[in-house]
Amino acid sequence: MNAEYIVVITTAPSREVAGSIAQAVVGKRLAACAQITGPVSSTYWWKGALESADEWRIDFKTRSKLYPALEQALKAVHPYDTPEIVAVPIGAGYDRYIAWLGNETAEHGA
Repeated sequence: MNAEYIVVITTAPSREVAGSIAQAVVGKRLAACAQITGPVSSTYWWKGALESADEWRIDFKTRSKLYPALEQALKAVHPYDTPEIVAVPIGAGYDRYIAWLGNETAEHGA
């Protein structure tokens, strides 16, 4: 990933699970923050069947260098067999916010 900062997205089956996942990741300083939104309605294929479910989305703001550790942390605590874990680059942002993001992940971000 070329961008220095990224947003890592996952979903969870409940608000409580989403909160636990956010606490686990941000508590390890693998992200500067996590934002939970939901419920969102998801429609997807799973094991050959079309499924629908309400989920809660979690957006983590972090350094791209932390992605491998963040992915491992998510897989360790996530209840889904195959959780959504995707990263998108932050192409631009408010200078003070980006500086804060960097400062909050600096000790762990290389």
